[in-house]
Amino acid sequence: MSASRIADPSRPTQPNGIVSVRFIRIFRRTLMRYLTAISIVLTLAAIGASAQEPAVTYVPADKVTAALKEGTRIAAGPDFIALGARRAGPGEVEVHEKETDTFYVLDGGATFVTGGKMIGGKVSRPNQWLGTSIEGGQTHHLKKGDFISVPAGVPHWFKEVPTSINYYVVKSVKP
Repeated sequence: MSASRIADPSRPTQPNGIVSVRFIRIFRRTLMRYLTAISIVLTLAAIGASAQEPAVTYVPADKVTAALKEGTRIAAGPDFIALGARRAGPGEVEVHEKETDTFYVLDGGATFVTGGKMIGGKVSRPNQWLGTSIEGGQTHHLKKGDFISVPAGVPHWFKEVPTSINYYVVKSVKP
């Protein structure tokens, strides 16, 4: 057999253009090692990302009490906002495209309308509409201890507030 026909493992192709079998085996083995290593790194990265606990929000009682008294923000996160609120008169009709409002009345009372059709609605900021009244809808007479949740996209309105109303609201924000 001539020397030109003997496979040289250091050369990927022989003079006649044929790829050596040994080169193919080494190439496959090396490629599989790289792919395995990449798979392991990506898997560990995904596990690390999913293993992170969501942030816990804690607000001590004195700060909650102050926020409720002042009608200000208690806490916020990427998917919620918690507020203390006080109204001494009626408000505008609101529609939040990405926020569900959940109210708990601390004291006072109000006539609160939900649903129906918002009249005079205008965009006040992204994903937020304000209007002048509601046509139709359901009337609720809120008082101390009442709870009401208004899903995103539903018009709602503090129509009448005879004296005042203090309430706690959590806005759950959709992405």
